[in-house]
Amino acid sequence: MDTILEAHQLSRQFSGFFAVKNVDLRVRRHSVHALIGPNGAGKTTCFNLLTTFLRPSTGRVTFNGRDISRSDPASVAMAGLVRSFQISAVFGQMTVLENVRVALQKKAGGSFAFWRNVRVLRSLDARAMELLERVGLAHWRDTMAGELPYGRKRALELATTIAMDPEMILLDEPMAGLGHEDIGPVVELIRDAAKGRTVLMVEHNMKVIEALCDRVTVLQAGQVLAEGSYDEVSRDARVIEAYVGGAHA
Repeated sequence: MDTILEAHQLSRQFSGFFAVKNVDLRVRRHSVHALIGPNGAGKTTCFNLLTTFLRPSTGRVTFNGRDISRSDPASVAMAGLVRSFQISAVFGQMTVLENVRVALQKKAGGSFAFWRNVRVLRSLDARAMELLERVGLAHWRDTMAGELPYGRKRALELATTIAMDPEMILLDEPMAGLGHEDIGPVVELIRDAAKGRTVLMVEHNMKVIEALCDRVTVLQAGQVLAEGSYDEVSRDARVIEAYVGGAHA
């Protein structure tokens, strides 16, 4: 299978403690892949290593066949690998619509053209509103982003990330803080976003993982415990023991 992101023997040590140890991970192109595990499993550290927010103690990460282990988040984002909060920070003094509209702009010289003519920016309104509709934010279009409740900010961050049209999206708990009524639309947005691109996500909501993910990697104590389809890992006795039944909650 065509691999877009790969970790080989990836480890990160803090003061003698291995938060991640010898992790091998292959994410297939145009798939939705989940990284899960009980609290303290090393998911966040692994995610930070994959997105170059942390450098590995040993091992390497490759994206599209290129070693990015010693790269930086900005360069990796320019190459098409983005993390949800990495380029989707909410601009609090701009409206919800303006946030998405800015994200929709094509990059020019590595920076966004905030100074573009208003008429040009308004030409992006239809696509911006489509994204806002999908995350349940159409009603909030003229609200200052800084005034949004936490869950709505999360939805806006996801919308702006997808608006950037990256080749691969890494989502760190995209459902965190969302109300029950918001989860369904966001799941559908991620499903749509995955068409023609790759998604890797850390998520605790097992129903979301079951609905979205082609493959699941389970971490425990910083190491890969199991990998396979949702059905396979959810029936794995080692996974059930690690979660103490939580995988079926």
